[in-house]
Amino acid sequence: MDNSQGLGGMKGGIGGLFGGGAPEYSNTELAGVPLTGMSPLSPYLNVDPRYLVQDTDEFILPTGANKTRGRFELAFFTIGGSCITGAAFGAVNGLRVSLKETRDMGWSKPRNVQILNMVTRQGASWANSLGSVALLYSVFGVAIEKARGAEDDINTVGAGTLTGMLFKSGSGLRGVARGGLAGLALSGAYALYSNWDHLTGSSSSSPSSRLY
Repeated sequence: MDNSQGLGGMKGGIGGLFGGGAPEYSNTELAGVPLTGMSPLSPYLNVDPRYLVQDTDEFILPTGANKTRGRFELAFFTIGGSCITGAAFGAVNGLRVSLKETRDMGWSKPRNVQILNMVTRQGASWANSLGSVALLYSVFGVAIEKARGAEDDINTVGAGTLTGMLFKSGSGLRGVARGGLAGLALSGAYALYSNWDHLTGSSSSSPSSRLY
């Protein structure tokens, strides 16, 4: 009896070392384990199914980090996207203008060179303009966010207004005022668009506006 118990304990220890001595679960315990989206486990797999159920997110965030990207992270995407958009729009506009200006010329090398120069010049000009606006907007947005310690639509409207004013600062006071109004209008429209679902949801959730 002692030898059999000793051999059983040795087998259990060796089996636990190589995964063969894991605890066994009855059918009653495994009945409540959800296996949605999983194929039935083989009885030869010594794995507890409860460890395979994930109730939390599959990514790990640093302590104190937010699940959404901040203005500093979005600044790179905003500046790069604005440069690419400006280059594409400028290239199309340059192609349109060059084809219109050289329509009396035959298809020759001078015309092709002129078209290429116009497309390149317009693309670079628009990319520079939109990239500068995006850079100013991102810098003002990050600065206002750090100064206020909050992230809301006030930062968006303030950054847009200051961007318009600074971008048109070389046109005098009237140009600064026009640029500020344009930035205020565009940033306000963007803030309204980004919160449109919230506004319509809050208005439709009132008892007086519900449709049954």
